[in-house]
Amino acid sequence: MAARRSRLLPWLLAYKALRTPVAFGVTAILEDAGGRILLVRQRYSPGWHLPGGGVDRGEPPAEAIIRELQEEVGLQSWAAPVLHALYTRAVGVTTNVVALYRVGDAVISFRPNREIAEILWADPHTPPDDATPATLRRFAELVGGATPTPYW
Repeated sequence: MAARRSRLLPWLLAYKALRTPVAFGVTAILEDAGGRILLVRQRYSPGWHLPGGGVDRGEPPAEAIIRELQEEVGLQSWAAPVLHALYTRAVGVTTNVVALYRVGDAVISFRPNREIAEILWADPHTPPDDATPATLRRFAELVGGATPTPYW
């Protein structure tokens, strides 16, 4: 009986993964020396977003956020990333888990690319009106005007 269970376990785990898929992503509160926060305008999604992306299989999230920032906005130098919070959101049949990192002392060399059309360094107290709802929630939490939530 135990041998049968051990043969079934991989199939049960695969079924569970297909039934309840989870995607793991990273996002950054990327701050320059003046305390401004970098926002990006993606080519495939309206509004201003915090920069970030997916975590590759086996990749530590703190390394993933630095890789994403280098790819997306040309991150040149930075302070060590510090985990700020974990969030969750449902997207279709998938659950996204988002690790939000604070990365200070950022210096970038941005060039528009196939993913990011433009950037904006924003004052955290006055985010742009067309920032996404999630971005506005993170700004409100950051400056102390909103109670943190576990939902993106």
